[in-house]
Parts: sequence; C-alpha cells; structure tokens
Amino acid sequence: MVNQIAAKPSPGLYLVATPIGTARDITLRTLDLLRSADVIAAEDTRSLRKLLDIHGVPLDGRPLVAYHDHSKAAVRERILQDIAGEKSVVYASEAGTPMVSDPGYDLARDVIAEGLPLISAPGPSAVITALTLSGLPTDRFFFAGFLPNASGKRKTALREMAPVPGTLVFYESPKRVAAMLRDAAEVLGPSRRAVVCRELTKKFEEVLRGSLQELAGICGERSLKGEIVVLVDRGGLPNVDAADLDFNLKEALRAKSVRDAADEVAANLGLKRRKVYQRALQLVQEVDN
Repeated sequence: MVNQIAAKPSPGLYLVATPIGTARDITLRTLDLLRSADVIAAEDTRSLRKLLDIHGVPLDGRPLVAYHDHSKAAVRERILQDIAGEKSVVYASEAGTPMVSDPGYDLARDVIAEGLPLISAPGPSAVITALTLSGLPTDRFFFAGFLPNASGKRKTALREMAPVPGTLVFYESPKRVAAMLRDAAEVLGPSRRAVVCRELTKKFEEVLRGSLQELAGICGERSLKGEIVVLVDRGGLPNVDAADLDFNLKEALRAKSVRDAADEVAANLGLKRRKVYQRALQLVQEVDN
C-alpha cells in the first residue's frame, strides 16, 4: 500500500468504524483520519495496533489511548482537554461503529455537553450487515443490543418488544443463543420467522434462516462460536405491503402446503387468513403455469 499524506483534520472527536471481520472493509476516510489525527483512542489498543499495521499506518509518536468500559474518568477528561486544546482525536471501537453497544457513548455525550465538535466517519456495522443479509423487512427495525442473561428477565424484555412494528435485532453470545431463541419462540411465537447471523464478513460466516422454534433446535444441537446477531421478523402488522407478503409466502411454500403456509404467514404478519390463502393460491398457480 502506498501511504498518502492526509489533510490534517480540524479539532474534534472523530468516531470511526472499524471492520467487524475482514480488514479491508475499512473506509478510506477512516484510514486518512487514523494517519493524520493528533491523538488516537481505542476500545482495544491491541486490535487497533494490528489494524494499523495491516494498513501501513504509523503512529509516529502520537499517543494511543485505551478507552473502554473500565477506563477512569481521568482518561475521558484527558481526551476532552485535548479536543479543547485544538487537537483532533479519533475514537475507534474494537469492531464496528462506535456508540452501538460500545463504551464511546459516555465519551461522545461529554463532548456534546462541552460544546466540542463531534464527527462521525461511517463504516462497518454488524447490525446493518445482518439486516441486509437477513431478507427480513428493513423499512422499520429495532436494535435491542444484548438481552438479559437470566431467562425470566429475558422473557420480560421480549414481551415489551413484542408489539414493536419492525424487525427486531439483537446481539447474542454463542453460549446463550439457543436459550434466547427458545425464550423468543415462547414469547413471540414458535413460527415467527427469524435469522441467526454468525461471524459476519469472516472466513466462517454463516446465516441460518427459519422459524424461532426451528432455529432454537438447530442452535441447541450445535456448539457455536463467534459473534452472533439474531433478527426476528416483525409481528402484528396489519399494513404489510405486497412484496413482503409474497416473500413470506414463497418462503413458507417451500416446505408447507398452501393451507399451512397461509396459516403461518397470516399469523406472523397479523393478516386475515382468507386474503393470505388466496394470494398463496395465486403464487402456486403462477409457478404451475
């Protein structure tokens, strides 16, 4: 890679997104900022050093500050003083976009409270990557982060989200994903469509699709590893567009009869069964013709 001299950024805190797997997913703008900022702060300095080495970005004596969940207030104060002193500071998550399940939240809020510049350089995000792969509706979605570890509290949280008129997105541990899916099947309905995305953009990337009940069984029989995103289809929406209805029906008709497919889709989307059944018949006839 040929290093280029990037323009020195103006003072402020720059939130830069780092790859969630493949190192080449980093943006050119992020590389420019990492090359030219006065100070670099990182959730994990070791992983960021590795990323800098891969892309040939030298520190050249610039400070590399660790900022994570266990950092003391003095670290945050130092960063604020640097910005107030007309320095540019880059903050990078361990992976993905800062502020999304990330310790940069408090830092960014303090920057805003002090009236200092806050700039975002967009890039990789596990939430958006999973949504684009899922095939579930993306016009409305709700990111819930990690659910509680305890089953009782997890079910309570899921009940609160059940009426949300959009795709639900969660981060989950590979050790808990089967239990989470079982609880979701109990609370949201066993036939509700869901997707499990694992190791996104990495060598062993995997996307599992099926009902909550089916995925709970699959994940319960396997020993999964890596970062996991779970997505659950929206439920209870009376206003579902034709494209969404057709997609759901075609998926259901792969393994079910017209009657059973119509029953499942009508229940999942909150639609009248007769309308769904008639459309299912039309889709089957179109294929036959």
